[in-house]
Amino acid sequence: MKSCLEYLKEGDILRVTHLDRLARSTAHLCEIDELLQRKGVLLQVIDQSIDTGNATGRLLFNMLASIAQFENEIRKERQMDGIRKAKERGVRFGRYRSITKKQLVELKSKKVAGVLVKDLAEEYGVRPMTIYRWLKAPS
Repeated sequence: MKSCLEYLKEGDILRVTHLDRLARSTAHLCEIDELLQRKGVLLQVIDQSIDTGNATGRLLFNMLASIAQFENEIRKERQMDGIRKAKERGVRFGRYRSITKKQLVELKSKKVAGVLVKDLAEEYGVRPMTIYRWLKAPS
C-alpha cells in the first residue's frame, strides 16, 4: 500500500473495493485521506459508492470514518469490561507459569509415586494440561 500511495500523483483516482482494505484504523485512514488531498488524488470506494470527487462523497467518507472510529471505541470499552469481569471471576491472563528444574524433577517424582495430575495441578496452581506439558519436558 505504501508504494501505491507514493506512486499516486495529482489527478489520479485511487479505487478500492472496501474502505477497510485501505486502512486498518481510523487514524490511519485519516492520514491516507490527508495525503490523498495534498496530492490532489480522488478516492473511490466501490462497494459503498463513495467518490471523494464530489461533496456527497466527501460527506459519506467522513461519516463512515467517524462511525468506524465510534465502533472501534465501543469495541475497546466492551473488551475492557470483559477483561475486568473475567478477572473478577478469577481468570488469569498472560503466559503460563513456569517452574524451575528442581520443581520439575520433584513434579515428575510425585507423578511416579502415584499423585494424581489434578492434585498436582492444584498444588502448583495451574491447569492439568500444564502438568501434562511439564511432564513431557526434559528434566
